Amino acid sequence: MAVRNSSMRRLVEYIAQSLVDNPAAVQVREVRNDRQAVVLELRVAPEDYGKVIGREGRVAKALRTLMRAMGTREGRHTSLKVV
Repeated sequence: MAVRNSSMRRLVEYIAQSLVDNPAAVQVREVRNDRQAVVLELRVAPEDYGKVIGREGRVAKALRTLMRAMGTREGRHTSLKVV
């Protein structure tokens, strides 16, 4: 299952890099990874923070929806924190 978690991390990283002006500043790391849950933490440059959150949180919600769909296939809970 580590391969899928890695692909989940890479997907979030790819999407975030596509959205921001400074893709080199994008960092995604696994905060928690156990049998029941995967928590990813997304960091971006301060000026790009609004771009990954979106209006009324729509972009962040879409990222979380993608993660939830991937996690459902594995039978695990997934979460994304934008810090």
